[in-house]
Amino acid sequence: MNKRRFQYFVFSAFCFLIFAGCNRNGRLMFGTGGTAGVYYSYGGVVAQYITRNADIKVTAVSTGGSKVNIQSIQDGDFQLGFTQSDVMAYAWNGEKSFKKDGPTHDFRVLGGLYAEVVQIVTMDPNIKSVYDLKGKSVSIGEAGSGVYFNALDVLDAAGISLDDINPQYQSFEGSKEALKDGHIQAAFIVAGAPTGAISELAVTNGAYLVNVDGELRDKILRSCPYYAPMKIPGGTYSGLDDDVETITVKATVIVSSSLSDDAVYAMTSAIFDHAEEIAVENAKGKELSVENATAGMAAPFHPGAARYYAEHGITVNIEE
Repeated sequence: MNKRRFQYFVFSAFCFLIFAGCNRNGRLMFGTGGTAGVYYSYGGVVAQYITRNADIKVTAVSTGGSKVNIQSIQDGDFQLGFTQSDVMAYAWNGEKSFKKDGPTHDFRVLGGLYAEVVQIVTMDPNIKSVYDLKGKSVSIGEAGSGVYFNALDVLDAAGISLDDINPQYQSFEGSKEALKDGHIQAAFIVAGAPTGAISELAVTNGAYLVNVDGELRDKILRSCPYYAPMKIPGGTYSGLDDDVETITVKATVIVSSSLSDDAVYAMTSAIFDHAEEIAVENAKGKELSVENATAGMAAPFHPGAARYYAEHGITVNIEE
């Protein structure tokens, strides 16, 4: 190879690396959830604020939810993703939905954004408690999803096995349509309240929510410490005037561990410095706070996010 061709080769390789780096850092993929859930609608808003204020282009895409998002970050297809805090713990420790695949440490926490509420929706007047699900056709979320394991936790505490129900493995949208058509009698939906699918059912079909409370809830909280008690205020859904007692996990944004500290710092700032503006566009933005973002996380934070929280007086774990 002569000198001129060698110089051209080096220059071309340099340009390729610069382009690839700009493409990777300038267009990030953000895994959310199904189109009928809060992950998708809220993820779109978050992506807009990062793009607008961090000078990093982020595209929110619909996915199968928590586990898919974690695996897609592991595979390098996504750089950000929503996940339930309990599923994140499974992934980090190689438990439950990640027991077969083993632990993954290719992600880090950016922050928790809002409470994800375990909601059991039905239109069957004979279903007044979790125990009444026995013998019914019940959607328990897509196989291996966060919803699926939340449903198992609730059913197990009530002494109900999958053999005791006719389980259906459906998305929020699928559950909504199956309830409308009478193909199922109840569905587990784990998302921020209000959830679009349930709001539609409440307005058009008179759906209501089943309480997870009392001794049953206490049993779940003792055996599964990643849950917290939650009350859905009356009036959250049309026609549902009474409070609903249940349990919750936390909707968490995770990022690839390979992202630079500066990029993740800028993304964290773009979200939490604009909490009031985000709340105007999506009601879940009202739950944005550095305190909520950093509490109860079972995996380490990205150093870039940790720097932002340190500036606001909160120290978080960044060690594996």
